[in-house]
Amino acid sequence: MEQSGIEGVIFATLGLTGLCFVIILLIVIFQQKKNKLLIKQVEEKKNFEREIVESQIEIKEQTLRNISWELHDNIGQLLTLAKIQLQKIEHSDTRELHDNLTRILNEVRALSKVTNPDYISQITLEDALKLEIERFNRLNYIESTLELKGNFSHINPKAEIIIFRILQEFFSNTIKHSKATKLNVVVEYNNLTNELIIEANDNGKGFDTSTNFAMGVGLLNMKKRASLIQADIKLNSKIDVGTNLLIVYKQTD
Repeated sequence: MEQSGIEGVIFATLGLTGLCFVIILLIVIFQQKKNKLLIKQVEEKKNFEREIVESQIEIKEQTLRNISWELHDNIGQLLTLAKIQLQKIEHSDTRELHDNLTRILNEVRALSKVTNPDYISQITLEDALKLEIERFNRLNYIESTLELKGNFSHINPKAEIIIFRILQEFFSNTIKHSKATKLNVVVEYNNLTNELIIEANDNGKGFDTSTNFAMGVGLLNMKKRASLIQADIKLNSKIDVGTNLLIVYKQTD
């Protein structure tokens, strides 16, 4: 009887242990499924947000494309016609007007290029930046410089357009709001790490990056664009010193 009692305790202990093991196993399986479901939901949310951002950017790019066509096809043609008509008038006082029309026509053509996504995709990022910097200096918007370092490799065209739009946003804020007199841009390609590093600085009035104003100057839009190509972006600013934008994009095959 005593032996049977001991065996009963052993079987009961083993049964209880097995039951606990099964319960733990079920809990682990449930938790794994729950985690997979949560991860799937997070991924679906990220994909949805990514699609929204891409759609918003595509709408903006299409708007810029339409503006570019309007500048080139309509306004450009009207200015060309006005220039031709002016040439038929033989008068010394029209020379200055003729020169002004020529300059306006050239600026319209240049502006139509940098706003047109199709044109930007056909040239390199460096050439697109050169066009912008030259335009700023030509129009006396701001004293600007562009420095290129390293041996540049081919970069994904989509990434080039997105990086260019980020920089355009920074340039626009610099010219419109910062009261800066100088803008410096350095573009470097590191062949060892396949990283494109771009740094833009202005000597404007700066702002407090901890306030909501930082979002108002386009940082949110810049970060959304950068996230589409997995680029790192940092915006630092100091009051009465200026603002610095750093973009690091790693080229992937």
